[in-house]
Amino acid sequence: MAEEPGVLERATALDPAQRAGQASAAAAVAAESADQQPPDADAPPPDLTAAAFFDVDNTMMVGASIFHFARGLAARKFFTTSDLAGFAWQQLKFRVGGREDKGGIAGHRDTALSFVAGRPVAEVVALGEEIYDELMADRIWAGTRALAQMHLDAGQRVWLVTATPVELARIIARRLGLTGALGTVAESVDGLYTGRLVGEILHGPAKAHAVRALAASEGLDLRRCTAYSDSVNDVPMLSAVGTAVAVNPDSELRDVAKARSWQIRDFRTGRKAARIGVPSVLGAGALAGAVAAGMAYRRR
Repeated sequence: MAEEPGVLERATALDPAQRAGQASAAAAVAAESADQQPPDADAPPPDLTAAAFFDVDNTMMVGASIFHFARGLAARKFFTTSDLAGFAWQQLKFRVGGREDKGGIAGHRDTALSFVAGRPVAEVVALGEEIYDELMADRIWAGTRALAQMHLDAGQRVWLVTATPVELARIIARRLGLTGALGTVAESVDGLYTGRLVGEILHGPAKAHAVRALAASEGLDLRRCTAYSDSVNDVPMLSAVGTAVAVNPDSELRDVAKARSWQIRDFRTGRKAARIGVPSVLGAGALAGAVAAGMAYRRR
Protein backbone atom coordinates (compact mmCIF):
# COMPACT_ATOMS: atom_id res chain seq x y z
CA MET A 1 0.00 0.00 0.00
CA ALA A 2 1.07 3.62 -0.30
CA GLU A 3 1.80 4.25 3.33
CA GLU A 4 0.65 7.26 5.30
CA PRO A 5 3.72 9.55 5.62
CA GLY A 6 5.60 8.94 8.83
CA VAL A 7 4.23 5.47 9.62
CA LEU A 8 7.63 3.81 9.33
CA GLU A 9 9.38 6.57 11.23
CA ARG A 10 6.93 6.50 14.13
CA ALA A 11 7.13 2.72 14.37
CA THR A 12 10.90 2.28 14.12
CA ALA A 13 11.46 1.92 17.86
CA LEU A 14 8.75 -0.70 18.31
CA ASP A 15 9.09 -4.46 18.12
CA PRO A 16 7.87 -6.07 14.87
CA ALA A 17 4.43 -7.00 16.25
CA GLN A 18 3.86 -3.48 17.57
CA ARG A 19 5.09 -1.98 14.31
CA ALA A 20 2.69 -4.17 12.37
CA GLY A 21 -0.20 -3.19 14.63
CA GLN A 22 0.57 0.53 14.55
CA ALA A 23 1.02 0.54 10.77
CA SER A 24 -2.19 -1.41 10.22
CA ALA A 25 -4.21 0.93 12.46
CA ALA A 26 -2.76 4.02 10.77
CA ALA A 27 -3.62 2.58 7.35
CA ALA A 28 -7.17 1.76 8.49
CA VAL A 29 -7.75 5.29 9.81
CA ALA A 30 -6.39 6.84 6.62
CA ALA A 31 -8.55 4.59 4.45
CA GLU A 32 -11.68 5.31 6.50
CA SER A 33 -11.13 9.05 6.08
CA ALA A 34 -10.54 8.71 2.33
CA ASP A 35 -13.60 6.49 1.83
CA GLN A 36 -15.97 8.47 4.05
CA GLN A 37 -19.44 8.68 2.56
CA PRO A 38 -22.17 11.29 3.12
CA PRO A 39 -24.44 10.42 6.08
CA ASP A 40 -27.26 8.01 5.28
CA ALA A 41 -30.57 9.41 6.51
CA ASP A 42 -31.86 5.88 7.11
CA ALA A 43 -28.79 4.71 9.03
CA PRO A 44 -29.14 3.96 12.76
CA PRO A 45 -27.74 6.53 15.20
CA PRO A 46 -23.98 5.98 15.44
CA ASP A 47 -22.59 4.29 18.52
CA LEU A 48 -19.17 5.91 18.50
CA THR A 49 -17.49 4.04 21.33
CA ALA A 50 -18.43 0.45 20.45
CA ALA A 51 -17.19 -1.61 17.51
CA ALA A 52 -16.72 -5.18 16.33
CA PHE A 53 -13.57 -6.88 15.02
CA PHE A 54 -13.75 -9.99 12.83
CA ASP A 55 -10.97 -12.35 11.84
CA VAL A 56 -11.31 -13.42 8.19
CA ASP A 57 -9.95 -16.92 7.49
CA ASN A 58 -12.43 -19.58 8.64
CA THR A 59 -14.29 -16.93 10.65
CA MET A 60 -15.77 -14.67 7.97
CA MET A 61 -14.67 -16.77 5.00
CA VAL A 62 -14.29 -20.48 4.35
CA GLY A 63 -10.58 -21.21 3.96
CA ALA A 64 -7.60 -18.87 3.75
CA SER A 65 -8.16 -15.62 1.84
CA ILE A 66 -4.48 -15.24 0.97
CA PHE A 67 -4.46 -18.68 -0.63
CA HIS A 68 -7.55 -17.89 -2.72
CA PHE A 69 -5.75 -14.70 -3.76
CA ALA A 70 -2.61 -16.65 -4.65
CA ARG A 71 -4.67 -19.10 -6.72
CA GLY A 72 -6.08 -16.18 -8.67
CA LEU A 73 -2.65 -14.69 -9.22
CA ALA A 74 -1.28 -18.06 -10.34
CA ALA A 75 -4.09 -18.30 -12.91
CA ARG A 76 -2.88 -14.94 -14.21
CA LYS A 77 0.73 -16.19 -14.50
CA PHE A 78 2.05 -14.13 -11.58
CA PHE A 79 3.96 -17.25 -10.59
CA THR A 80 4.02 -20.94 -11.47
CA THR A 81 1.71 -23.59 -10.11
CA SER A 82 4.70 -25.27 -8.48
CA ASP A 83 5.31 -22.00 -6.61
CA LEU A 84 1.67 -22.12 -5.57
CA ALA A 85 2.08 -25.66 -4.24
CA GLY A 86 4.99 -24.51 -2.10
CA PHE A 87 3.01 -21.49 -0.96
CA ALA A 88 0.10 -23.72 0.03
CA TRP A 89 2.40 -25.96 2.06
CA GLN A 90 3.96 -23.00 3.88
CA GLN A 91 0.52 -21.56 4.66
CA LEU A 92 -0.65 -24.94 5.92
CA LYS A 93 2.35 -25.31 8.25
CA PHE A 94 1.90 -21.75 9.47
CA ARG A 95 -1.80 -22.10 10.28
CA VAL A 96 -1.81 -25.66 11.61
CA GLY A 97 1.43 -25.24 13.52
CA GLY A 98 -0.15 -22.61 15.73
CA ARG A 99 2.55 -20.85 17.72
CA GLU A 100 5.60 -21.05 15.49
CA ASP A 101 9.14 -20.36 16.59
CA LYS A 102 10.63 -16.96 15.87
CA GLY A 103 12.62 -18.30 12.94
CA GLY A 104 9.46 -19.59 11.27
CA ILE A 105 7.63 -16.31 11.71
CA ALA A 106 10.66 -14.41 10.39
CA GLY A 107 10.73 -16.62 7.31
CA HIS A 108 7.09 -15.85 6.56
CA ARG A 109 7.74 -12.15 7.14
CA ASP A 110 10.62 -12.14 4.68
CA THR A 111 8.80 -14.04 1.92
CA ALA A 112 5.14 -13.19 2.50
CA LEU A 113 4.78 -10.70 -0.35
CA SER A 114 8.02 -11.18 -2.24
CA PHE A 115 6.02 -12.34 -5.28
CA VAL A 116 4.60 -8.82 -5.77
CA ALA A 117 7.91 -6.98 -5.39
CA GLY A 118 8.18 -4.36 -8.12
CA ARG A 119 4.51 -4.63 -9.06
CA PRO A 120 2.27 -1.54 -9.01
CA VAL A 121 -0.05 -1.40 -6.01
CA ALA A 122 -2.93 -0.33 -8.26
CA GLU A 123 -2.47 -3.41 -10.45
CA VAL A 124 -2.58 -5.81 -7.51
CA VAL A 125 -5.65 -4.07 -6.08
CA ALA A 126 -7.48 -4.32 -9.41
CA LEU A 127 -6.66 -8.02 -9.62
CA GLY A 128 -7.84 -8.44 -6.03
CA GLU A 129 -11.26 -7.12 -7.05
CA GLU A 130 -11.49 -9.70 -9.84
CA ILE A 131 -10.24 -12.55 -7.67
CA TYR A 132 -12.72 -11.74 -4.90
CA ASP A 133 -15.58 -12.13 -7.39
CA GLU A 134 -14.14 -15.37 -8.80
CA LEU A 135 -12.96 -17.22 -5.72
CA MET A 136 -14.12 -15.55 -2.50
CA ALA A 137 -17.59 -14.07 -2.79
CA ASP A 138 -19.28 -17.46 -2.51
CA ARG A 139 -17.15 -18.49 0.50
CA ILE A 140 -18.50 -16.00 3.03
CA TRP A 141 -20.12 -17.64 6.06
CA ALA A 142 -23.73 -16.40 6.09
CA GLY A 143 -23.93 -16.75 9.87
CA THR A 144 -20.83 -14.64 10.47
CA ARG A 145 -21.98 -12.05 7.95
CA ALA A 146 -25.24 -11.80 9.89
CA LEU A 147 -23.30 -11.16 13.11
CA ALA A 148 -21.44 -8.32 11.42
CA GLN A 149 -24.71 -6.87 10.17
CA MET A 150 -26.09 -7.00 13.71
CA HIS A 151 -23.33 -4.63 14.81
CA LEU A 152 -23.87 -2.36 11.81
CA ASP A 153 -27.61 -2.21 12.56
CA ALA A 154 -26.72 -1.11 16.10
CA GLY A 155 -24.76 1.83 14.68
CA GLN A 156 -21.38 0.29 15.43
CA ARG A 157 -18.40 0.23 13.12
CA VAL A 158 -17.09 -3.16 11.99
CA TRP A 159 -13.51 -3.94 10.99
CA LEU A 160 -11.89 -7.06 9.65
CA VAL A 161 -8.62 -7.99 11.38
CA THR A 162 -6.49 -10.35 9.34
CA ALA A 163 -3.00 -11.47 8.35
CA THR A 164 -4.11 -11.01 4.76
CA PRO A 165 -2.55 -8.04 2.93
CA VAL A 166 -4.46 -4.91 3.86
CA GLU A 167 -5.38 -4.12 0.24
CA LEU A 168 -7.17 -7.46 -0.12
CA ALA A 169 -8.71 -7.12 3.35
CA ARG A 170 -10.17 -3.74 2.35
CA ILE A 171 -11.73 -5.25 -0.77
CA ILE A 172 -13.43 -7.93 1.33
CA ALA A 173 -14.61 -5.36 3.88
CA ARG A 174 -15.97 -3.02 1.21
CA ARG A 175 -17.81 -5.82 -0.61
CA LEU A 176 -19.43 -6.86 2.68
CA GLY A 177 -20.44 -3.29 3.52
CA LEU A 178 -18.16 -3.10 6.56
CA THR A 179 -16.28 -0.09 7.88
CA GLY A 180 -12.77 -1.17 6.97
CA ALA A 181 -9.94 -3.56 7.65
CA LEU A 182 -6.79 -4.05 9.66
CA GLY A 183 -4.36 -6.19 7.68
CA THR A 184 -0.72 -6.87 6.95
CA VAL A 185 0.90 -3.71 5.61
CA ALA A 186 3.29 -4.10 2.69
CA GLU A 187 5.84 -1.40 2.06
CA SER A 188 5.61 0.51 -1.21
CA VAL A 189 7.68 3.25 -2.78
CA ASP A 190 6.35 5.44 -5.59
CA GLY A 191 3.35 3.15 -5.99
CA LEU A 192 5.42 -0.05 -6.33
CA TYR A 193 5.70 -2.84 -3.78
CA THR A 194 9.18 -3.37 -2.36
CA GLY A 195 8.42 -6.95 -1.25
CA ARG A 196 8.99 -6.02 2.40
CA LEU A 197 6.48 -5.75 5.23
CA VAL A 198 6.07 -3.01 7.81
CA GLY A 199 6.89 -4.88 11.00
CA GLU A 200 5.58 -8.40 10.45
CA ILE A 201 2.51 -10.33 9.40
CA LEU A 202 -0.55 -9.16 11.34
CA HIS A 203 -0.81 -12.36 13.34
CA GLY A 204 -1.28 -13.25 17.01
CA PRO A 205 -0.19 -10.39 19.31
CA ALA A 206 0.13 -8.02 16.33
CA LYS A 207 -3.65 -8.16 15.88
CA ALA A 208 -4.17 -7.10 19.48
CA HIS A 209 -1.73 -4.22 19.01
CA ALA A 210 -3.64 -3.12 15.90
CA VAL A 211 -7.00 -3.23 17.67
CA ARG A 212 -5.69 -1.23 20.63
CA ALA A 213 -4.05 1.34 18.36
CA LEU A 214 -7.22 1.76 16.32
CA ALA A 215 -9.31 2.07 19.48
CA ALA A 216 -7.01 4.81 20.80
CA SER A 217 -7.22 6.68 17.49
CA GLU A 218 -10.98 6.31 17.08
CA GLY A 219 -12.02 6.86 20.71
CA LEU A 220 -13.38 3.34 21.18
CA ASP A 221 -14.04 1.85 24.59
CA LEU A 222 -12.62 -1.65 24.24
CA ARG A 223 -14.81 -2.84 27.10
CA ARG A 224 -17.81 -2.17 24.82
CA CYS A 225 -16.22 -3.84 21.77
CA THR A 226 -16.60 -7.41 20.47
CA ALA A 227 -14.11 -9.64 18.67
CA TYR A 228 -14.68 -12.82 16.67
CA SER A 229 -12.20 -15.50 15.61
CA ASP A 230 -11.80 -19.21 14.89
CA SER A 231 -8.19 -19.59 16.03
CA VAL A 232 -6.36 -19.92 19.33
CA ASN A 233 -3.70 -17.68 17.78
CA ASP A 234 -6.18 -14.79 18.18
CA VAL A 235 -6.59 -15.14 21.94
CA PRO A 236 -4.62 -11.87 22.41
CA MET A 237 -7.14 -9.98 20.27
CA LEU A 238 -10.12 -11.72 21.85
CA SER A 239 -8.76 -10.88 25.30
CA ALA A 240 -8.38 -7.19 24.41
CA VAL A 241 -12.13 -6.53 24.17
CA GLY A 242 -15.10 -6.78 26.48
CA THR A 243 -16.89 -9.53 24.55
CA ALA A 244 -15.09 -12.42 22.85
CA VAL A 245 -16.81 -14.86 20.50
CA ALA A 246 -15.27 -18.07 19.15
CA VAL A 247 -16.61 -18.70 15.64
CA ASN A 248 -16.05 -22.12 14.05
CA PRO A 249 -13.34 -22.59 16.69
CA ASP A 250 -10.38 -24.91 16.49
CA SER A 251 -10.13 -27.34 19.39
CA GLU A 252 -7.73 -25.20 21.41
CA LEU A 253 -9.82 -22.06 21.09
CA ARG A 254 -12.94 -24.02 21.99
CA ASP A 255 -11.22 -25.10 25.23
CA VAL A 256 -10.14 -21.53 26.00
CA ALA A 257 -13.62 -20.21 25.24
CA LYS A 258 -15.24 -22.72 27.59
CA ALA A 259 -12.73 -21.98 30.34
CA ARG A 260 -13.32 -18.22 30.04
CA SER A 261 -17.07 -18.44 29.42
CA TRP A 262 -16.77 -16.86 25.99
CA GLN A 263 -19.57 -17.28 23.47
CA ILE A 264 -19.18 -20.01 20.85
CA ARG A 265 -20.83 -19.90 17.41
CA ASP A 266 -20.33 -22.74 14.95
CA PHE A 267 -21.67 -22.37 11.41
CA ARG A 268 -20.05 -25.51 10.02
CA THR A 269 -22.10 -28.58 9.25
CA GLY A 270 -22.43 -31.20 11.94
CA ARG A 271 -19.97 -33.42 10.11
CA LYS A 272 -17.33 -30.71 9.93
CA ALA A 273 -17.92 -29.53 13.46
CA ALA A 274 -17.37 -33.07 14.70
CA ARG A 275 -13.80 -32.87 13.45
CA ILE A 276 -12.78 -29.98 15.66
CA GLY A 277 -9.92 -32.06 17.02
CA VAL A 278 -8.12 -31.16 13.77
CA PRO A 279 -7.48 -27.43 13.12
CA SER A 280 -10.12 -26.14 10.76
CA VAL A 281 -7.63 -25.14 8.05
CA LEU A 282 -6.15 -28.60 7.76
CA GLY A 283 -8.71 -30.11 5.41
CA ALA A 284 -9.02 -27.06 3.15
CA GLY A 285 -5.30 -26.33 3.22
CA ALA A 286 -4.24 -29.87 2.48
CA LEU A 287 -6.77 -30.15 -0.34
CA ALA A 288 -5.62 -26.86 -1.85
CA GLY A 289 -2.00 -27.92 -1.61
CA ALA A 290 -2.76 -31.26 -3.24
CA VAL A 291 -4.65 -29.60 -6.09
CA ALA A 292 -1.83 -27.12 -6.66
CA ALA A 293 0.80 -29.86 -6.55
CA GLY A 294 -1.21 -31.94 -9.00
CA MET A 295 -1.51 -29.02 -11.40
CA ALA A 296 2.24 -28.41 -11.21
CA TYR A 297 2.96 -32.10 -11.86
CA ARG A 298 0.69 -32.21 -14.90
CA ARG A 299 2.35 -29.15 -16.41
CA ARG A 300 5.93 -30.43 -16.17
